[in-house]
Amino acid sequence: MARRGSNLTSENISCSICLDLLKDPVTTSCGHSYCLDCIKDHWDEEHSKGIYSCPQCRQTFKPRPVLQKNILLAELVEDLKTTGLQDAAAAAAADHCYAGAEDVACDVCTEKKMKAVKSCVVCLVSYCDNHLQPHCDVAALKKHQLVEPSKNLQENICSSHDEVMKMFCRTDQQLICYICSVEEHKGHETVPAAAERKQKQKKLEESRLNIHQRIQDREKDVKLLHQELEAINVSADKTVEHREEMFMNMIRLIQNRSSEVKQQIRSQQEAEVSRVQELEEKLQQEISDLKRKDAELKQLSETPDHSQFLHDYPSVSALSESTHSSSISIRPRRHFEDVTAAVEELRDLLQDVLRDTWTNISLAITDVDVLLSEPTTRDGFLKYSREVTLDPNTAHRQLLLSDGNRKVEVMDEPQPHPDHPDRFTDWIQVLSKESLTRRCYWEVEWRGEGGVDVAVSYENISRTGETYECGFGFNDKSWSLFCDTNRYVFLHNNTKTPVSGHPSSRVGVYLDHRAGVLSFYSVSDTMTLLHRVHTSFTQPLHAGAGLYNYYGDTLEFIKPE
Repeated sequence: MARRGSNLTSENISCSICLDLLKDPVTTSCGHSYCLDCIKDHWDEEHSKGIYSCPQCRQTFKPRPVLQKNILLAELVEDLKTTGLQDAAAAAAADHCYAGAEDVACDVCTEKKMKAVKSCVVCLVSYCDNHLQPHCDVAALKKHQLVEPSKNLQENICSSHDEVMKMFCRTDQQLICYICSVEEHKGHETVPAAAERKQKQKKLEESRLNIHQRIQDREKDVKLLHQELEAINVSADKTVEHREEMFMNMIRLIQNRSSEVKQQIRSQQEAEVSRVQELEEKLQQEISDLKRKDAELKQLSETPDHSQFLHDYPSVSALSESTHSSSISIRPRRHFEDVTAAVEELRDLLQDVLRDTWTNISLAITDVDVLLSEPTTRDGFLKYSREVTLDPNTAHRQLLLSDGNRKVEVMDEPQPHPDHPDRFTDWIQVLSKESLTRRCYWEVEWRGEGGVDVAVSYENISRTGETYECGFGFNDKSWSLFCDTNRYVFLHNNTKTPVSGHPSSRVGVYLDHRAGVLSFYSVSDTMTLLHRVHTSFTQPLHAGAGLYNYYGDTLEFIKPE
């Protein structure tokens, strides 16, 4: 079979329909061969005509021929496939064994260089499969270190002593040979290269672990950003839809009011016009009557007969009383101008409302930045700075407020604060007037020996009694950073977390209420993060200050600069 197929080519036994090697070859009665599926598909297309043809010679058949597999041709195809694969494999193997321009060549081959499969860092030689054999069989050579083929073996040779550099100088951070270690690098900290590799390998693994952790963190951040992006788009779409509806309602409301005013004006206009017209008709009637009376009087006055004159005088000279005053008083022609003034006043009020509310709407729109990272510099934080003032109604009686209620001091005598349900009765604490939402930042500076609590709290924290329900950080309604001259401790829900960091008299607090981020910073020449909280705030927060019974201790909320 091999001899029979030796003169075959793929062109000789290809299907003229698909132009590929025959698959399940069949031969028609006219002598042409096709793949079984190809000729079946061709004849299926001709089925409607009832006549079947050969695609090559166009000979027709009727009825449709029954096809049988051409066994001899199938064997020839398989023979060609086998021979072709073997030849291709042999050619590929031969090409694969010889070194190309990008390959590391065997240093031992003398004629055509074979590809190296290993390099020996002791011999500083690269070997192909054949010449590597001694390193697998000879006991002394088995101890040599073999690595992947390398073109840079000579880099391991000391340029001064022509020796393999097996040592590492930690002082100069470079590879050296043994002679270097006792000459140029004498007195330096030197170790075997393998030992240095082991140490650096450990650090490398630590770096990789760190990278993997950072990748996971960044992937989580990306996931959060995708979620936030979806939430922003959904919220924006809903808001646009609701905005359209609300503004249309407002427009309809104004249009309805405009129609009502117009209708009232027209109704009043109709009533006034009717009244004036009725009065005018009466006046015109009176004028006619008076003119007629005047004609009668004129006629009487011209009567020559004295007796007739005197006889008619009583009846003609009598005048009826006028039903109207002698004159009509016309007011200045304002008519509906007062309505115009009232509408103008309404317009001005609406403009004021729109101007004021538009500022709030614009601020609300530009505050959609929940998941953006918090600032890294003090200038960046100060963009969100918020001036905080303390609420005297919440201050414990031993606290004195000053400097515009921004500074609080522990006094040795109770202060005359009036009774108030918001006042802390036992814990020496005070809350801010302002409720804190969105993004905001503030700084406090403290002095004294007793330490302070820099806190945030919900407004509904308990105020009366000595229980933990009132103390900043001892319940689930407040978060507090305790600061004294030696340490920091973070407290929430009566759980204490030690915080590392050099104590500072100034502490910055960053709050992103919507993102659920609360961060405390030590503020000096630089901003140093002390502790960060990720949670979900369910209510507006108030800044808080807690002090202890050390007279003279102070805490001040610094004005933004």
